[in-house]
Amino acid sequence: MAQPITDQVGFLSEACRAVQELSASKNSLDKIRLDEKRLEKELEAEKKAVTDAISLTVKKRMEEINGSYDKEIAKGQDRLKRVRSKREKAKSQGVKERIEEETKELRDDNRELKLQMKTAFQQDRVPRFCKSTWYYSLYFTRGFSEFLILLVTILICFLAVPWGTYMLLPQKSNYYLAGIYFVAVVVFGGLYILINNKTKVRHQETLKQGRKIRDLMRTNDKKIRVITSAIRRDRDEAVYDLEKYDDEIAQIEQDLADITSKKKEALNTFEKVTKTIISDEIAGGSREKIERLEAELRHATDEAKEAEVKVKEQTLFITDNYESYLGTEFMVPEKLDELADFIRMGKATTISEAEALYKSVKG
Repeated sequence: MAQPITDQVGFLSEACRAVQELSASKNSLDKIRLDEKRLEKELEAEKKAVTDAISLTVKKRMEEINGSYDKEIAKGQDRLKRVRSKREKAKSQGVKERIEEETKELRDDNRELKLQMKTAFQQDRVPRFCKSTWYYSLYFTRGFSEFLILLVTILICFLAVPWGTYMLLPQKSNYYLAGIYFVAVVVFGGLYILINNKTKVRHQETLKQGRKIRDLMRTNDKKIRVITSAIRRDRDEAVYDLEKYDDEIAQIEQDLADITSKKKEALNTFEKVTKTIISDEIAGGSREKIERLEAELRHATDEAKEAEVKVKEQTLFITDNYESYLGTEFMVPEKLDELADFIRMGKATTISEAEALYKSVKG
């Protein structure tokens, strides 16, 4: 049960002192909490700096390991590429020499046939253009290719040229078209007959001999193509003496496999061992500072808890002993001092009267 207040001024003074002590405790708590937050940020920043340093260093070391091994692998791959290129060139040269060797007799035969044809034409004074494929296609047609040349020539002379000429005319007329075709037939047909009379009729035997020679040369060319194709398709490379290149390629491939295996092993060792060592070394440099900050933070946290308990106890004490008498609005040191002054000066005899006077004065 609450006791009656006998010393009004003393009661107000004790309440004022209790409120001031509570205010001081709250200020101290706020300061401790600020210090606790500062320590938390500083500790977090230091740990982050350590984590970032570890991450950056590990990444850099990993890149250095990869870079060193990749450089050696690239060198090996370039060397392998060069040796394979040399091997391919050696094989190509071997194929070329083999083709030349196996077709030498046929090519020599063709040269001899060409010389025979040239000599025969010179002796019979046959015009030089009569040796051409185009001439034989027009006058001694044989085989698909020569028939195709003959057909193309006919289409050009009796279709393309007349029609093209007709299309260039400013005025079109069927009579003009018929006239152009008539002229084309006369010109090209007459030219064909003229060349026939001047060459085929006069030098028929020599040209027939040329036909036989060309047929023989064509047969030889077919044989050469067959031999060449067979040699190029031949998978047996033993005849080209490529063993030294194959041995070198095998050695380089083995070296590359060894380097790749060592790279994998180095990365595995780094991940399982070296990475931990690096992390420990970097963390060790900041361990003392982190431990100090952690200790200071724990101390600040403990102080904050004690200060919170003290503020709570003081708040409850004021509530139980003073606030229930005075009311919440007067729990301010300045107001409590004024209430005490009213009583000292005789303006009020009780706390209730002093509160009423205060309210009337302050309005």
